[in-house]
Formats: sequence, C-alpha cells, structure tokens
Amino acid sequence: MELLQLQYFRTVARMEHMTRAAQELRIAQPALSKTIARLEDDVGVPLFDRQNGRIRLNAFGRIFLHKVDAALNLLEEAKREVAELAGLEQGNIRIATSTLAMLTEPIRRFLVLHPNVNMQITHASSQEEMAASIESGETDIGFSVMPLDGNGVARARVISEELFLVVPRKHRLAGRPAVSLADAEGEPFVGYKEGFVVQETNEALFRQAGIAPRFVCRVDEPAAVLSLVRAGLGVALFGCVNPDDPDLVYLPIERPVCRRDYWLVWPERRYLSLAARKFIGFAINHFTEEIRSVG
Repeated sequence: MELLQLQYFRTVARMEHMTRAAQELRIAQPALSKTIARLEDDVGVPLFDRQNGRIRLNAFGRIFLHKVDAALNLLEEAKREVAELAGLEQGNIRIATSTLAMLTEPIRRFLVLHPNVNMQITHASSQEEMAASIESGETDIGFSVMPLDGNGVARARVISEELFLVVPRKHRLAGRPAVSLADAEGEPFVGYKEGFVVQETNEALFRQAGIAPRFVCRVDEPAAVLSLVRAGLGVALFGCVNPDDPDLVYLPIERPVCRRDYWLVWPERRYLSLAARKFIGFAINHFTEEIRSVG
C-alpha cells in the first residue's frame, strides 16, 4: 500500500466520480482506475459500489476513508513538526470562528509582532461545524460563544460579556434605567439566522425569561442587527455597548442575568505549529489585559 494510492483514494472518495477525480489529480483516468483497483486488492474488499458507470463509497470505503484521513493528517502534522524542529517555522495558523469582531484586534497586534505568520480564517456557523473542522485537522484554533465538548479538546474562557436590550432612541422602553427581558414580550425582534451559535445562546435566554420572540428579520452580521434596530424594525439582544450611538439605547437587563462567554478551543493531542501555540497564549493574555484595563 503506497502513500500515493491513499491520496488518490481520498480524492475519488470525496468526488465519487473517477473522471473528475482524475482531472483534479491531473492523471489519466485509466491510470487512476488501476491505482484504486490495486488499493482494493491490498485492502481485500471493494471500497466502492459500481453500477452503470457510477461509483459510490460503500460501508467498507467509509470506514477506510475515516482512517485514511486521520493518517494523512498525521503525516502532514509530522512534516510541519519536523520542519519546525529544523528551524523552519511554518508560521501558519488556521482559525475557525463564529464571530470575528472580537478577534480582530488580537489578530492585528499578533501580526504586527509576527508579520511572516500566515493567518487563514474561516467562518463556522455551528458548533458541529467547528468541532468537525478541529477534529479533522483543518482548523488549529476555534473561537466561539460556546465551548466544545468532548475529550481531547482544550479550552479557555477569554471573555464574559454582558448583554443588553438594544432599542431605538424613541422606543417606549428607552427611558427606563433597566428592564427585564420579559418586558420586551410582543416586541418585534431582530436576530441572527437559525443555527448560528450566537442565536442559540440568545434563544436559551429567551426560554429562561419565558418568552417566544417574534423575529421580523434574521441576519448573519452584528453590524446588520444594529442597523435594523436603528432603522426602527425592532429590538435586539446585543452586547458591545456603544454609548456614543445617538440613535440607540442599550438597556441593562435585570432578569434573567444575560451574559455571553467567548472561548478559545484547540486540540489537546494533535500537534500545533509554534505560531498557533504562540497565538493561543497571546490571545489569552490580550483578553486578560483588556479585562484589567476595563476594571
């Protein structure tokens, strides 16, 4: 069994189409078919079901693909670790986040100190998507409003943010010093799209308050939430107070206690580049210093 066979197999398994896989791999289709056939001979079972010129990964193939993915990812990690030990720091950091706004400043400061580091940032809208990305080795570090559960995942809570009921300046509740979340029952709400991690934490608070908000709009950006509240479309549950905004009022919520925690998560047992390990420590220190300065 050869490394090239495994790499070819992973591509064919992903695409489930021999011709397209051959085009992506830039080899002749007959040569690819023979390579996969030799691999199946080595394994001892067919990995694909073939019918009417089409191929589909079968149960054996799915099990084998899971192990092949793990093996190839470990080999890539080994290459990076060896390169680092040889003094050739790769400087790659792959981050998945459900919200980028709070990470922008620590990333900016880190890159000022380490300009040769290559940051690759992707958006993960759900906990499942982030967990799968970290488990597969596609992501080094996650940043989310909910910690990932499970063995082999390290986590650090870096922010605990108070949430407010944000209303337009002329709203009926705007003059109050504080509100309970139940005071907003019946109000039109602006929220995030269903399935977004931030929205899941908000929904938990609504359930705790015993209300079922009527959402008039769901978006995927914090700035869009504020813009729609500013336009008078509704109210919103939101953090990040901007006291200088002339059009909005951030009302403290007395009941229930409304807070949102933000977490850094990373794999405990998988190798992380020196750059990724440095960024984890840097980000934790950044948020710790930020909390001290506010306090």
